[in-house]
Amino acid sequence: MIVSHRHRFIFFAVPRTGSHAVRAALQPFLGPEDWQQEGLRMQVRSPLPALARIRHGHVTLRQARRHLPEALQPTYFKFAFVRNPYDRFVSACAMLNTRNTGYAGNETAVMKRTLTGLKGAVSTADFQKLVLVRPQTGLLMEMDGDGRMGMDFIGRYETLQDSFAEVCRRIGIPGQRLAVVNATVRRPWEDYYDDELRRLVTGFYRRDFEMLGYPLV
Repeated sequence: MIVSHRHRFIFFAVPRTGSHAVRAALQPFLGPEDWQQEGLRMQVRSPLPALARIRHGHVTLRQARRHLPEALQPTYFKFAFVRNPYDRFVSACAMLNTRNTGYAGNETAVMKRTLTGLKGAVSTADFQKLVLVRPQTGLLMEMDGDGRMGMDFIGRYETLQDSFAEVCRRIGIPGQRLAVVNATVRRPWEDYYDDELRRLVTGFYRRDFEMLGYPLV
């Protein structure tokens, strides 16, 4: 998350949606009173102890509403980026298994075990392990739980450069070319899916598909 008082915006960083690239592009425009919940080298920089204790940069809208009421008035532009859940899950698993020598060649089986183990666990205290794969809508929904998204703008990873150009226009900074940052090396997401994994991912991310408009396959 980035909070900019200079440009009056809050960027909510959804994992595996290009958030590192967006952070890097926004960094030169931040003022001395602006801050990031997490820098590109994983330092927790929040001046608010309650948010710093989260120990990662993927703050939910509900958490922000509790601890940043003065910065969440209508004059602050709140934005995030989302990604096709099928693709995002593959990317998250690749990141989680960067050091797992048994992952290559067994990706589909590992993904199934990962998702089976997480089923029904999104609300548990073990958020550190869940953050990369947590459903996107859970990060961006309003506090009252009525199913409303609390963002002023939601861009798409699939059109990341164009979406970011719109963000730049709306916060009043020059358009920036996004770099490739923190990417994983892997095949197209379709290559990893069989019928069972497709069913598991579809069920786990049901609300993401429904609310974000990504097609089921």
